[in-house]
Amino acid sequence: MAELRIEDIIKPENIVFKKTKLFTDKPLSYCPGCGHGVVHRLVLEVIEEMGIEAETIGIAPVGCSVLAYEFMNIDMVQAPHGRAPALATGIKRIHTEKFVFTYQGDGDLAAIGTAETIHACNRGENIAIIFINNGIYGMTGGQMAPTTLPGMQSSTSPYGRDVETMGHPMKITELVSNLPGTRFVARHAVHTPALVRKTKKAIRKAFENQKENKGLSFVEVVSNCNSGWKMSPVESNKWLAENMLPFYELGTLKDE
Repeated sequence: MAELRIEDIIKPENIVFKKTKLFTDKPLSYCPGCGHGVVHRLVLEVIEEMGIEAETIGIAPVGCSVLAYEFMNIDMVQAPHGRAPALATGIKRIHTEKFVFTYQGDGDLAAIGTAETIHACNRGENIAIIFINNGIYGMTGGQMAPTTLPGMQSSTSPYGRDVETMGHPMKITELVSNLPGTRFVARHAVHTPALVRKTKKAIRKAFENQKENKGLSFVEVVSNCNSGWKMSPVESNKWLAENMLPFYELGTLKDE
């Protein structure tokens, strides 16, 4: 009987999925079940498929997003907490031919970085903003974030978010969709295969809009934080679908 070789099984025509070459070989250090790794892959796949890896500059600030530098094999720049849109503005205006994107969490983008986010969107800077919303400060201990739901528990709201004393959750995506400088604004998720495909299409559109100099594209991804939520990955995905998505409805909010 002839010896079966691995190359006889894994032929190019049989491959339906493989790791993008723009991922480094460093193992992901995110919590098991976290959506960051999926979004990383989608961003890198889009960049590779468009053939723009040599012309792309990513910017990530403080928080779980800061780990992106370890996994994205493209030019990356670190920004102070919340200041990624401001840094992206400077880089894009100097290197107008580059594709510039920010990769930010909710505590970063919607809290300390609110001013930078709003004004970059209002100016219509020709960049892409990828916004991960898991409703909590994931890296620093699970504190309440601007996106924490009413009644949702966190380390700084152990009895649940009280909107009378703590304010309402901020729907930052709805806010920026009303600004004249935004060209494409969408909210998606990555906890099911079908939603992953939709998210990738939105990210692709954000980069294509930049290529055509159409202005700012803003893509929110509603994700889980099973460690911050104190749940298993399966439980957190179920909780996300039942609680986060009714409040943060998925879809395209603006496409001009």
